Amino acid sequence: MTVSKVLIVQHVPWERPGRVLNNLDDVDVPTQIVSVCRQERPQLPSDDELAGLVVMGGPMGARDFKKYPGLKAEAKLVKRMVKADKPVLGICLGHQIIATALGAKLTPGTASEIGFAPVDRVSKHDYFSMWSPKIEVLHWHNDVVSLPEGAQLLASSKHTQNQAFCYGSALGLQFHLEVTPTVLEGWLAEPAMVAGMKKSGIARIRADFEQYDAQLKPLADQVFSAFAARCVAASRAMREA
Repeated sequence: MTVSKVLIVQHVPWERPGRVLNNLDDVDVPTQIVSVCRQERPQLPSDDELAGLVVMGGPMGARDFKKYPGLKAEAKLVKRMVKADKPVLGICLGHQIIATALGAKLTPGTASEIGFAPVDRVSKHDYFSMWSPKIEVLHWHNDVVSLPEGAQLLASSKHTQNQAFCYGSALGLQFHLEVTPTVLEGWLAEPAMVAGMKKSGIARIRADFEQYDAQLKPLADQVFSAFAARCVAASRAMREA
């Protein structure tokens, strides 16, 4: 019998799954990490091997299929997983890939959101049951997406209406709860991530992370442990089918 697993799709090496992977490891869910965005015909695991899907961030556009043809295969996989009611999690670019795969519109943001800024909780979903009405989170994006028809909006910010949403088995987060101190330092050392930023801006992000991380970690663990539990349930259902 094939052991079911969670597929984690990365787009660039520094956009690592961080706390997402930590929570999957905590419940002994097997994972496979792939990077397929540049491939014309990605060799992805078969759908019947997958108990869950995680789509990470990256600097490209969610519909930049010409330059990154593998994104089209990712979008198709998202739709199949949602149709099969299997857990799907998208972060930043992944959030946009899920949304556009479900029919949402992708547009450039009115302003880049980079660094810590508040989001407002719109709905008290199970994933966010511990959240206050407003919380400071880490942003790092330019593009934004509308809300797919039939989706539930979970969080918004001043510049980005759709900061988090759920649709069936899928959860999209525009902001970054997955970032650990190690992941953050990798970002701040990556030229592509800090291009055009002043040293004072980089120092501010590092200082803000130190200030907010203690309150963000339990909230992140709630979200990602809930996702991991859904993957465990999906894996069990696959075995019993």
